[in-house]
Amino acid sequence: MELKHQLPAKAEVLKTSRVKFYKKEILRNKYVYLMLLPVILYYLIFHYGPMYGLLMAFQKTYSPVKGILAGTWIGFDNFKMFFESYYFWRLIKNTLILSFFSIVLGFPAPIILALLLNEVRVKWFKSTVQTVSYLPHFISVVVVVGMLKSFSALDGGLFNVFRSLFALEPVMFLAEKDMFRPLYILSNIWQGAGWGSIIFLAALAGIDSQLYEAAKIDGAGRWKQLLHITIPGIMPTVVVLLILRLGAVMNADFQKILLMQTAPTYETSDVISTFVYRSGILEGNYTYSTAIGLFNGVINFGLLILANTISRKLNSSSLW
Repeated sequence: MELKHQLPAKAEVLKTSRVKFYKKEILRNKYVYLMLLPVILYYLIFHYGPMYGLLMAFQKTYSPVKGILAGTWIGFDNFKMFFESYYFWRLIKNTLILSFFSIVLGFPAPIILALLLNEVRVKWFKSTVQTVSYLPHFISVVVVVGMLKSFSALDGGLFNVFRSLFALEPVMFLAEKDMFRPLYILSNIWQGAGWGSIIFLAALAGIDSQLYEAAKIDGAGRWKQLLHITIPGIMPTVVVLLILRLGAVMNADFQKILLMQTAPTYETSDVISTFVYRSGILEGNYTYSTAIGLFNGVINFGLLILANTISRKLNSSSLW
């Protein structure tokens, strides 16, 4: 009986001491927490606050005047309508294809660039390559798409000038459904590879140089050092970034796709985010587009959890 009375008392003492510890910790680092406060408020207001609007996914109509709770509740009818629609499989297919090739071709690009730059010993050449490869990141997506349209112009466009060298007829590249995906993926790699390599260069800088010296003494060449020291050294960083990338696999680059999209390319360019834009913003079907957006978010969340779980079991590297 005494033991039963002692256990709650001990738990209460532990709880009190933990609260005191957190209070002291907050007071000790109060200025740090004050600096963190704007970030917390930003996420509360602009990320968690709007989640209240997800209720529209389960309603028939939405009136900005009456508010969200005034709508007629219809359960999962909006989701059923989307799953049974003509566009469902086309949207899923296009989104997955663009995301898949963006990961397969785009994700390794900054890693390869970082590994190549890490092997360069001439400082001025390395700095020049880094600067040139970083610059496309600072170009607006609107400008990049404008460049693509200029390059693919029928009269004097760079792509068609190149085709004319081989006596080929000019082609309207952005109006060709089969050309949309290559242009989208390759332009993404060009724009993001240099900037994406920064984090991998930082990871490479954190590898102990004594490991390379020991490998040289043992007779290991550059290739073996790369396989047995460099790549394993950056693998935790690679895994974490890959997990984050997989968690956004259903989120294709909406802005760029919308700017590149033309009516003839809908068959290969129409993705979930562009369909949500047309349904919600252009057509005013807010409840239906909210349901599609919620479905997209749930799939992304599930993929993130799955990728993190698999990674933790395979090599003990994970987000949490």
